[in-house]
Amino acid sequence: MAKYNIGAVVAEFNYDITQMMLGLAKEEAKSRDCEITQVVTVPGVFDMALAIKKLLEKDEIDAVITLGAVIEGATDHDQIVAQHASRKIADLSLEYEKPVALGISGPGMTRLDAHKRVDYGKRAVEAAIKMCDRLNEI
Repeated sequence: MAKYNIGAVVAEFNYDITQMMLGLAKEEAKSRDCEITQVVTVPGVFDMALAIKKLLEKDEIDAVITLGAVIEGATDHDQIVAQHASRKIADLSLEYEKPVALGISGPGMTRLDAHKRVDYGKRAVEAAIKMCDRLNEI
């Protein structure tokens, strides 16, 4: 039995990058005796909040990770998307009293930068597990 069951919300936008992030996240979870038991794909980072909420409502989910890559464009759209997402992620974690780990790279990065940061998937799992452990100590 897994130490923690983790849900993952993964953006389809920049799919090649987010799928690499998910692969690393699954490997990390397994190496730490945890399991990503449910993966929900959403169109983009901006669309994550509702899927995160639905996962947090499940008793069998101990934590949620978010995986996405917000790449800079010609406008400030990437800034707005990243700010909105990070704020909602923090709000949902507090509301449901479960860890929601930020595995979203960007804003202000190029596609090349995003490829260099696929390890955010691994980092999100690390953060989720650490938070579960520490919350259990309280």
